[in-house]
Amino acid sequence: MSDDIRLAFAHPSERAATLAPARPLRDRISLRDHVVEVEIGAFQPERGTTQRVRFNVVVEVRPHPAPLDDDVDRVLSYDTITEAIEDELSSERLNLLETLAERIAERILAEPQAMRAFVRIEKLDRGPGALGVEIVRDRAADMPRPVAAIDPLAEAAHHPLVVFLSNAAIAAPDLSGWLDRWLAGPHPLVICVGAADTPAPQSAVPPAQRRIDLLAIEQNAWVLAGRDPRCVVRGSRTEIDWAMKHGQATVWAPSKIVLDAVDGPSASPRDALALSAWFARGLEAAEMLVVGDQPLPQVDGLKLAHFTPGGVDSRS
Repeated sequence: MSDDIRLAFAHPSERAATLAPARPLRDRISLRDHVVEVEIGAFQPERGTTQRVRFNVVVEVRPHPAPLDDDVDRVLSYDTITEAIEDELSSERLNLLETLAERIAERILAEPQAMRAFVRIEKLDRGPGALGVEIVRDRAADMPRPVAAIDPLAEAAHHPLVVFLSNAAIAAPDLSGWLDRWLAGPHPLVICVGAADTPAPQSAVPPAQRRIDLLAIEQNAWVLAGRDPRCVVRGSRTEIDWAMKHGQATVWAPSKIVLDAVDGPSASPRDALALSAWFARGLEAAEMLVVGDQPLPQVDGLKLAHFTPGGVDSRS
């Protein structure tokens, strides 16, 4: 195990020369020299004060079955590592680096692509050098921790509020106040829009027209982004998931997700509200609000409502 850990943090050429005869190499992603100030430790001088702790993490990943095509949604995100560290540091105060390392490795190995995790954690302020622990955990050998009771607020963060804005709503002077209200709620905010009122170019080739119509929606998403800096346009599921975890608003740019979907939407991009409802259902949205006078679509398993400044008229 100690040799495995040494090689995990070694230069790739050294690792390749050592391991090639024994087993095939896996791809790896890493986080190096990530320093956080945190309260941790079993000794009295470590209580009530913070100290610098350095994290080095290497994760072996299973190869993706299809070509990556420079697609962020086909790789294990680096955020998986940093979020595992943040989540464990914020869950409770710990005495032992060993406990923290175990829990970080466990979180990482819960990801389908992660096969093996190497975790090195060092205290930088407890002695003349770095004092730490190094572990390696294999996906097949790890036993999961008992499932904790569900935190209602944490559960809400997994189910966004999806808001569809008509063009009149995008231009409305009350937009900033609406954003304040939605962002203050328990659910992360995802905003969908349709195309602008200006007619889009026309093509006689259906696949080309589909892309044109999707791009027209994305152009209008950027119009909304220009109205309020909190409205950030995002097109990949990885980016959207990250924004939801961090309480940031997303304006959906639909091209990538729609074109990459195995079970794609039946709705045409020209029916932007129906397309947005398909996306909201895929996100397992807590609710979808429609700001405008469009009829609400029929979507099984999705709660829909019209939003008005004075209140909400709901219809499931």
